[in-house]
Amino acid sequence: MADDLLQVRDLSTGYHGREIIHKLVLPDIRAGEVHSLVGPNGAGKSTLMRALAGLQRATGSVKLGGRELIGLSLAEHARHITYMPQTLPQGVALTVLESVIGALRASPTGEDAGLGEKAIERRSLEVLQRVGITHLALNGLDQLSGGQRQLVSLAQSLVREPRVLLLDEPISALDLQHQLRVMQLVHELARERGMIALVVLHDLQAAARWSDGIVMFSKGAVVATGKPAEAITPHTLARVYGVRARTEHCSHGMLQIMVDGVLRPDEVPAA
Repeated sequence: MADDLLQVRDLSTGYHGREIIHKLVLPDIRAGEVHSLVGPNGAGKSTLMRALAGLQRATGSVKLGGRELIGLSLAEHARHITYMPQTLPQGVALTVLESVIGALRASPTGEDAGLGEKAIERRSLEVLQRVGITHLALNGLDQLSGGQRQLVSLAQSLVREPRVLLLDEPISALDLQHQLRVMQLVHELARERGMIALVVLHDLQAAARWSDGIVMFSKGAVVATGKPAEAITPHTLARVYGVRARTEHCSHGMLQIMVDGVLRPDEVPAA
């Protein structure tokens, strides 16, 4: 049903007078699903995320539950979509808990929804516990490592309980254990809340493991979409990344990607 769908059609956007994405169409994304955007640096993934979040001008159509979001104010966008950028702003003199409480207060699901101070603090602590950083609650943001700041940013996004969660490289600064915990948490919450999660990832193995669908990007255009094994293939890896690679399923049924080397320019397939 349309009520369950995020639909992107003919989306064009860019910056500084340069069009980065032209007439982009994405597969429909249903509530409860996690989809990953993958592709090389400069492919347009972050540009697309900012356009979907309403942070930069775009033309075309972005519908959520049949409602058109293009043209809405940033505040109206925020009622439906929460965007987690790659890094938190620097120089913010708040504790971790205060920053998560502030994110909830600024959300339509916070004070505007009638939550009192105790309820706001309780929900904020619950999210910190779910993310696994309760022990950092009273630490200042300026005392945190890059990975810890990334986890706080995730908590700030999750506490708002959005219908659509946009995550731009949420595991880039994390160690292996926290990468797994974050992706598992996003997967679980999407199912529990009926939330749509769209995640930019460079780690193709993580994308293959945790995603219901993959969108492979190159030069502002979609090269392949589908389930991980349909979108991540030797051919698409050669075309998009310029590498010689193999894919197979392990004994647990998970897609494995093995890269053997870099292709010469004349070996890269055109399509």
